[in-house]
Amino acid sequence: MAEDMLKLLCSTAKLDRDKGLQQLQEFLQKQNVEDVRDFENKLVDLMSNDDSTWEKKHGSLMASKTVMDSQHFSNEFGNQVLHNSLHLLEDKEYRVRISAGEVIGSLCRTTGADIFKETREKISSGIRENLERQPLDGETGDDRCQQEKLMEKLMPASPPTSPPLSPPLSPPVSPLPAGQQGRRNSAEQIFHDTAGWKSLETWMKCLQAVIEGCGPSFNSFVDQELLDLIFAALVHTNRFVRETGYYVCSSLIDSGPKSSSEDEGQKEDNAIYCHGDQFSEYLGKGLADNWSQVRLASSVATRKFLMNLLPEESREKYYPCLLPRMCLNRYYVAEGVRIYSQETWKLITHGVGKSLVEKYIKNVVEFYIAQTEADNHAVREAACACIAELGSKVEKTAVSPNIPQLLSALVVCFNDDSWPVRDAACVACGNFIKCFPEESRGTMPELYPLFFSNLEDNIPSVRQGAALALAQVVQAYGEEAMSVILPKLKAGLEGVEHQTACVEKYSGLDKGPATYGVVKRLRDNDMELHTNQQMYSCGSLAPKMGRGSRGGGCMDHKFRKPPEPWEMADGCVHLLAELSSLQPHQQKVAQLLPVMSEAVNRHHYTQHVAFLETVCKQIPNIAKGLGKRAFKPHLEQFMDCLFYSLSCDNILTSTAASQCLSQLSSFLGPSILRGRVEQHNPRYLEQLNQIQGPPVIM
Repeated sequence: MAEDMLKLLCSTAKLDRDKGLQQLQEFLQKQNVEDVRDFENKLVDLMSNDDSTWEKKHGSLMASKTVMDSQHFSNEFGNQVLHNSLHLLEDKEYRVRISAGEVIGSLCRTTGADIFKETREKISSGIRENLERQPLDGETGDDRCQQEKLMEKLMPASPPTSPPLSPPLSPPVSPLPAGQQGRRNSAEQIFHDTAGWKSLETWMKCLQAVIEGCGPSFNSFVDQELLDLIFAALVHTNRFVRETGYYVCSSLIDSGPKSSSEDEGQKEDNAIYCHGDQFSEYLGKGLADNWSQVRLASSVATRKFLMNLLPEESREKYYPCLLPRMCLNRYYVAEGVRIYSQETWKLITHGVGKSLVEKYIKNVVEFYIAQTEADNHAVREAACACIAELGSKVEKTAVSPNIPQLLSALVVCFNDDSWPVRDAACVACGNFIKCFPEESRGTMPELYPLFFSNLEDNIPSVRQGAALALAQVVQAYGEEAMSVILPKLKAGLEGVEHQTACVEKYSGLDKGPATYGVVKRLRDNDMELHTNQQMYSCGSLAPKMGRGSRGGGCMDHKFRKPPEPWEMADGCVHLLAELSSLQPHQQKVAQLLPVMSEAVNRHHYTQHVAFLETVCKQIPNIAKGLGKRAFKPHLEQFMDCLFYSLSCDNILTSTAASQCLSQLSSFLGPSILRGRVEQHNPRYLEQLNQIQGPPVIM
């Protein structure tokens, strides 16, 4: 049985090795001590043989861990396994190195923290020696190959040259052009930021396994030397190392002594309390990291750090640094970070998060503004969402002194290359203007052109956001705002007349889908399209999209297609729907409905079906906003476009028309809608019957 089990443990198939481990657990429960000792010797022979395949080393290590977890192993076996595991921490196979670290951690758990005394120098030197990557000349062949492949992708191929007439006397010195040299540097930077970092990650995971194995007894080993080693990994250039470093930090924090009511003497004995300022500083760096995985690892460590601080009043010392970062990550684009941060916020604040934000408003505002300048566009989007939250949820007296700085940051984000950032900035500005009309008044001459730019944006959701924001502006300034917005509304709807009958929906753009919120231009032989192109954003692998600048104006964004007249009209329909429920402006909205009906009945351009879809979705909202009496006189103006849309080949448009008629039937009454349809065009009744059903004859 032992031979068959050993064969499974050394198999090249993982399923077989897992099956072997399961059989080993049963074997350890049933066999006598002598049989177990004999099996231990065979495991030691396998792991100590340098000629063994990595599967044999991996299987023997995992089996040794299972034996030690059962706590029925000899001291001699433990010593031999420790010696071989330390040697295998430098194996070329990643899975073997990870298993070796887990075995050492298991030894710490079963034998005690003395194991770390024996291995500390070896583990520390392994981490220290691997913290810095050697230059290219010192790389292995595989590393050189990977880096050169990356450079080939980033650097254009050199044009073929004619052979020289005579061989040169000495090798020519031909430095790379500035552009190619920049790409070489970029290739090296990307490689160092993302490639595996030799054995550093596995040495760090070994330390983590040891900390978890030792538990609270590891607290006595925590000193400045060890912390400096761990903190060096937290600011490492490679994101995998940083991520692992924060998980090591998390285990270190979790290993501290636990107590429900710790006195000052216990605090002095707890290494986390003693070095709390340093932990807070480095956790803050991780919570603001460009990589989502690093943010998540730091979020895990931060939750444990704060939850282990007892009494709860002792946490407040670290709130100026950690609270703003935790608050922003509740809106972070990566779902794992966002959900985990929301749960942490509830656990830490106990429902008084709003009061804490008000208490530390200066730190919160400074961090939010700094994050609007981040390289990662997803971070800038989250910062705009958080600024909007400040305007709508936090006490006005706390936010009011910071309005100029916050609005200034939002205006810059309004000019961003990334449309989600522009959209978030637009909505945030609308919230601020509604909540702080007097403080925002001076910024309106700069904001109106930006709002109207978003109202005609190529992205539908951006147009909807602009309509919502402009409606909030009207709520804040009333007739003053309507005098600016109404002419734009009328001109936007009338502009459909000048829409060209283009064949393609997005002429001048790449036929593929837009990537990460950036509309791509068609590639041609223009050198501008092939030089100084985008780097990639840490955290989402999306392009690094630059922040806008006020000096360039709202139409200076890269990657933005000039708006079409129908897109402006589409945004105007959204805006009419938002304004229709605002008193006392409903009469002016109703006066624009004939202009809207003229615009929607123009079908001379390809994209009219998209415009019709928006109109069908918004007509019920406009009707409900104006009320039955105000809307009924305008109903027949939209009959033709509704039934045209109902029979349209575009499924989205026809579905929107069907839902529109169904909602109008519920709002006005089935018989009233049927009578109006019959009066306008009896031929439409057949289509209406398919939605309402045939009329009931009394």
